[in-house]
Amino acid sequence: MLKSLRSPTTIIVLLAGLCGLSLVLYAWRLPPFHSSVEMTENAYVRGYLTIMSPQLSGYVAEVAVHDYEEVKAGQLLVKIDDRIYAQKLAQAQATLAAQQAALANSRQQELSGKAGIAASDAQLDSAKAAFNRASAAWDRIRPLAEKGISTRSEADQSKAAFEQAVAAVRQAEAGLEVSRQALATTLGARAGLQATVSGAEAAVELARIDLENTRIVAPRDGKLGEIGARLGQYVTPGSQLLFVVPHDVWVLANFKETQLDGMRAGQPVTISVDALQKNTLTGHIERFSPAAGSEFSIIRPDNATGNFTKVAQRVGVRIAVDPGQPLADLLSPGLSVVVRVDKDMAPSAVPART
Repeated sequence: MLKSLRSPTTIIVLLAGLCGLSLVLYAWRLPPFHSSVEMTENAYVRGYLTIMSPQLSGYVAEVAVHDYEEVKAGQLLVKIDDRIYAQKLAQAQATLAAQQAALANSRQQELSGKAGIAASDAQLDSAKAAFNRASAAWDRIRPLAEKGISTRSEADQSKAAFEQAVAAVRQAEAGLEVSRQALATTLGARAGLQATVSGAEAAVELARIDLENTRIVAPRDGKLGEIGARLGQYVTPGSQLLFVVPHDVWVLANFKETQLDGMRAGQPVTISVDALQKNTLTGHIERFSPAAGSEFSIIRPDNATGNFTKVAQRVGVRIAVDPGQPLADLLSPGLSVVVRVDKDMAPSAVPART
């Protein structure tokens, strides 16, 4: 028996068995290989991918950039033929000028109306003065005519002058009322003219916005993806012309729910990047997903029917890359990484992000 145990074959078998057992224990993190470090390969670099699309239709007149080029905020990317939109702006400006002239004419009519009221008021005062004179003359002659002292022609002339003065007063009063109503009409139409001018101003601004939208510019600093726009291409609102990828990136690691116990925001993270020959970067946990990834899927699993097999769910953990690392500038959205978190490490102060 002892001889069989000492044989090379038996020793090799025992060593192989011990190695296999050790590998199983290590893979399942069972004692004595239990560790506070949690690791996942289900992690990727993420970033903001901005799809640049036109807001209006037209032919591409200029493509000012190339594939994978670095761009600055406000830099021209694509220009759409702007001749039609420039003419629309000129047309809107001409309409605005006409409406403004009509409004200015209304103000001039207001001044004329006020002057007309003043003239009508003066005419009324003159008519009242003439009425007072004619009334006084008629009051003197009428008793004399009744007594036969005054001649018939003088009485008739005085009465006619009195009646003419009465008519003149009424005419002046009517003229004053006409002038007042004309001014009221002018002022009443003013609101409509002002609204028309406001509408014309809005039309000018819309035409100016359309003209500005013929220039598609970079919303922020970043790098371009593959350019889809072509010179002479007819584009419509929503057409995907190109992608702008800003330099701001982070890591999204999908840990199993059994790995989350002990993880807290601010804990340091080690990030191994496959594309950088497994070189490591440092980061820290920013925040956790509010639900497991299965809850965000289009077709959610229904575990209430059929046989059930328990599957550990994965929860997204957003990890910020610490600033000041030269290799961090080489990270691009979509790259695969391996993330390790030591749950025994205390959360540190989160560095300010620029």
